[in-house]
Order: sequence, then C-alpha cells, then structure tokens
Amino acid sequence: MGKEVAAQSYSREERQQYREKVHQDLDVFERMLAEAHFEAERPLTGLEIELNLVDDSYDPAFANDTVLDAIADPEYQTELAQFNIELNVAPRPLPGDEALKLEEALRDSLNDAEAKARGAGARIVPIGILPTIRPEHFEGDWISKNNRYTALNDSIFVARGEDIVLDIEGPTGERLHTFAESIAPESACTSVQLHLQVSPSEFADHWNAAQAVSAAQVALAANSPFFYGRRLHAETRIALFAQATDTRPIELKNQGVRPRVFFGERWITSIFDLFEENVRYFPALLAESTDEDPVAMLDRGETPELPELSLHNGTVYRWNRPIYAVVDGKPHVRVENRVLPAGPSILDTLANAAFYYGVVRTLTTEDRPVWTRLSFAAAHANFREASRRGIDARLYWPGIGEVGADELVLRHLLPMAEAGLTDWGVAQSVRDRYLSVIEGRCTTGMNGATWQTEAVRRYEEKGEDRASALHRMLADYVELIHDNQAVHTWPLP
Repeated sequence: MGKEVAAQSYSREERQQYREKVHQDLDVFERMLAEAHFEAERPLTGLEIELNLVDDSYDPAFANDTVLDAIADPEYQTELAQFNIELNVAPRPLPGDEALKLEEALRDSLNDAEAKARGAGARIVPIGILPTIRPEHFEGDWISKNNRYTALNDSIFVARGEDIVLDIEGPTGERLHTFAESIAPESACTSVQLHLQVSPSEFADHWNAAQAVSAAQVALAANSPFFYGRRLHAETRIALFAQATDTRPIELKNQGVRPRVFFGERWITSIFDLFEENVRYFPALLAESTDEDPVAMLDRGETPELPELSLHNGTVYRWNRPIYAVVDGKPHVRVENRVLPAGPSILDTLANAAFYYGVVRTLTTEDRPVWTRLSFAAAHANFREASRRGIDARLYWPGIGEVGADELVLRHLLPMAEAGLTDWGVAQSVRDRYLSVIEGRCTTGMNGATWQTEAVRRYEEKGEDRASALHRMLADYVELIHDNQAVHTWPLP
C-alpha cells in the first residue's frame, strides 16, 4: 500500500496549498540531483507481493483485518480491498546466493502466514486476478479501512464525473462490457513489484531498459486470463487496472489527456523528466500537505523527505515508476517495475525477478543501447501485444524483427539475463535454478495464464459450467503453489 493519509476529502484551499508544496518539492529535488550525495554505492533490490484471500469455497474472503491481526507481522499490510494483503520484503543485495536465501525466507514467511490465515478462516493466493471474483462481491462493504483508499476512490470519481466503463475483449471473442460505480474492480489486480536502487546518473538507462523489456516480462509471466467469469487477455490485469482507475471522461480521452496508468511517451535522459511530467500533467488525487520546509532543510545540510512530491508520484501509476526515498538520513532513487502479476509459485516469482534484473543489467551496459534503435511506440505496441496474447505474442526487437515472444527470449534475452546476472556476481546455482524456469516456460509454451486457461477448458469439457470450472481450477492452483514447483511443470486435470 502507499502511505496512509489523514483525510478522506480535501478543500479547494488544501488542493491549492498542496500544488504549491509539490512544485516546491520538485524544485528542491532538481537542486538535490545537482548537489546532493545519493546512496548508490551498493545497489539494492526489493520486492513487494500483493496477495488475495479466499474462503473455503475459493470465493474472495473480505477479512484482511482479521487475517493481518492473526499474522501479526509488519511486513504484511492492507491493500485496496478487504480480500487483499501485501507482503513487503526488506531490500537486499543481489550478488552471490542471496536469491536462494530470499526464496527460502519467502516460503517460510508465506507458509507461516498461510497457517495463521487458515486459523482466521481464509487462505492466501498469489495470482494476477482472482478468477472467482464476481460483480456481486463488490455490492457490500468491500474497501479496506484506510483513509487513503476512500480518498482515492472519491477523488477519481470527482475528477471523472461518471461511472467507469470496463470494456475488454479476449482472443476467443469473449468480452466484458460493464460499468463500475467505484474503483473496486482495480482491487482484483494483484501484482509483484520489483525495485532496483541506482544512482541518479544511471537512472535513465535503467528506466529505459525496464521499459524495453516490459513486454517480454508480461509475455513470460502472464497470470490473469479471467475476470468476472470471462476469458479475456492473457494478462487482463494490464487493461483492467488502466480502465478501473481512469480519471478521464470520454471527452478528455478524445483530447489526448494522459491516463493515470501510464506506459509513458518517450525515452528519458534523467529521472527528473518523469517527476516533472507527473507534476506538469497530472492533477492531485490526494492533497495531504505537511509542515516540512525542504528548502530550509537542504540549506541546513539535512535531507528532506519531499512528502508531497512522493505522495503525488504514488498516484501516477507508471508501469515503471520512479521512486525517491530517504533511509537513515540518506536519499536514494530506484526504479519500481510494476508489470508483473502475482504468482504462481515463489519459484516462478524469483525466476521472473532474476530474468528482469539480468536483462536490465545487460541492456544498460551495451555500447549501443536498445532504446536508441527501438522506437518508443514500438516498445508500447509490444507491451500491449504481450498483455493480450501472453507467451503467444509476437514482439518486435531491433536487428531481429518481429518474432514470437518465446523465440525472442530463448535466443536473445535469456543469454542477456545470464550475462547480466554473471556480471552482477550472482552465483551459478542461482542462475541455473531461475533461468531454467524461464527456459522451461518458453519450450513448453506454458505459463500461469495458459495453465489456468487449459485447466478451465478441460473442466468445461467434462461438463462443468464456467463458474464451477473456475472454482475447481482455483482449488487445484491453491494446492499446487505450496509444492513450489514452476508452473510449466504443473499437472492439468
């Protein structure tokens, strides 16, 4: 979750004051980029995993307060809906066998949390979209008890002035077209966020690299094929999140006003480009001002938190988002990669992370960077294609042309991931374990989305209706994740 706020609504005067503070923070941030020492000597990686809660019938369990009380671990926090929680993993270096230690720690943590959640009448499920969720689940009290979420919901609808339209069509012709009177459908989108701390001077290269590889990430890891009972995109979460948080009525869309869920428009040359765009183009959703005087703090040699700028940045949902933070009095910046769905297994999650970190490492060290040869429009088109078709997508890559996502990864990106992790000092045992999972998905054509789709198809062929098939598939999924095997090896019904 983002930082909690004190209010659920804001006056006109508060919004004006907040805008002034955001602009002041931006000016100070620009000055800090020129003058301040940012923590970047030891690049750190971080991980957040959003999770769903289900009951004994595999329907959403609106019980995150009860479950979090039972887990009693500050690493677990609330998310938007009462059937969501989030696991925040402490930052750590990547070299050596740190990833294997992280995998073991994650499994232990989630196993302990699952046991406590079951005692509270729920089970924990890492999956891109909970396939059993239906519109009627949002008719009651669904939103988590945090001011931030209520304020976000209200601000989005005040800005929009009308109900949200959800319109998504899948590859087989199944289509969802409905309206929502709250941002509740957004809570169905659960993701994994990968963080990479870098120096400000290296941020642009890392962000550009993350943008370029995003399509391949989505194609490999798609795990969200069902929503409201319909088979939609391989990674429906991408379109659903964009539509469910859209503050623009149709007239503003027609004018070309930028959406809050934003891939971007261009390659960048500085982290300042992104923060400046956020301030210039996006009105505030949360207008919580503080007493911090960042100019005075910087003049005294102190490090300002820039809370207004950070809060505003947290309400512009770039798929690769810039982050500014202060830890132990030292500022740092990082790239937050937000394209991946949650699940299926912890092994799959760590494989996705290893692939991303390795490819980005290689792309940022090339003599002729890929973003100098790949148009931004082509990168965005790749991203849209990957979200629709998943591992069956065809993607464009400079010097290769248009190829299947599996071929692109096997022949070109997987060797980059290997080289990047090697350059980073990651142990051979780590590279072998996680990159073999990526290779296995490509050679079998099986990821979370294809496994879910095929399992449902088989249950329907045996006479189950769609609702029953989804519940039976999810029951199988929940049992299989605890074996911690890669999804491409999972048995089908």
